[in-house]
Amino acid sequence: MIVYGSKISYFTGKFETYLRYKEIPYEFRALGLRHYALVIPRALGATQLPSVRLEDGRWMSDTTPMIAWLEQRHPRAPVMPADPVQRFIALLVEDYADEWLWRPAMHYRWSYGADRRLAGTRLAEELIVLPLPLAVRRAFVSRRQRRLFVRGDGIDRHTRAHAEGVVGGLFDQLETVFRRRPFLLGGRPTIADIGLMGPVWRHFVHDPTPARMLQERAPAVFEWAARMWGCRAGSVGEAELAEGIGADLSPLLREIGATHLEALSANALAHGEGRARHDLKLQGVTYRGVPTSPYRVWCLEQLRARFAELAPHDAPALQGLLAEHGCWEPLWRVEPLASGHDPGAEAPFCRVSRMVRDRNRAG
Repeated sequence: MIVYGSKISYFTGKFETYLRYKEIPYEFRALGLRHYALVIPRALGATQLPSVRLEDGRWMSDTTPMIAWLEQRHPRAPVMPADPVQRFIALLVEDYADEWLWRPAMHYRWSYGADRRLAGTRLAEELIVLPLPLAVRRAFVSRRQRRLFVRGDGIDRHTRAHAEGVVGGLFDQLETVFRRRPFLLGGRPTIADIGLMGPVWRHFVHDPTPARMLQERAPAVFEWAARMWGCRAGSVGEAELAEGIGADLSPLLREIGATHLEALSANALAHGEGRARHDLKLQGVTYRGVPTSPYRVWCLEQLRARFAELAPHDAPALQGLLAEHGCWEPLWRVEPLASGHDPGAEAPFCRVSRMVRDRNRAG
């Protein structure tokens, strides 16, 4: 298995954490310009980080279905909890980490000068292999990323404080948990921990501005991130998970209901109405001109499908838990859903499209 990605990439970090924990052999290769522009788009329709080439020549992408596919082939030390309520909550946390924390993580990386210079240099060195001065390549990358993933994703002077408050709140929520146990749901990692490693490990631990805040405000979270990167199933795979969903996870679940599920719901409504961009009001703050994503409609479809799979005697307990934390109503608010993503249920081998395109300019 060859993993094409970047050592500062959000989702490459998530996927490598999973492979390292499960002790699945792989070869990492930095994504060069040829694979970014030619090889992977021909194979998958578009380039996402990471993109993976299997030994049999097939290509796959999208960390969530890739992990689900690999779990079937490497069942030892599963990252999906056996308890159905825990399993749904773990997948919900993963989705929150993938789709909501992306926004503040990209803000910290590309809005602050020191962070922007560091990340811009590394991306320019990895991706833009052209006979141009490094400063020119770095400036190009930095401007593009800031335009697409900061201003183009609704971060401005009106929303900046909210986005940063999301991160500070997350640190506080997780600090309480990781002072009590080594992983989110108990003695071993689950998909929830692996999902959180995307923003925490590759952004908040390594980007200078959030890293300072993390070390000072949430040292137990900092320690958890290092523990996750070094964790192997052979050493902790038999450890027990805690029973049920602990009360110390309530602040995190309430935050997921108030931000992530509200965002998925607003995106689904805009998609159903054919709007390419939409305004997103969360906790009294409005993010304007947020790109509407068919993929995120699919994420909502997948969460609903996971709930529908529950046995009749398990569903009421989960519904009550979700309702208690403000997660139930936004999960089901928009009907019908029709993402159009992966209609043949082929993920992670389906054709993909870019979530944000260079031509989608903002302000």
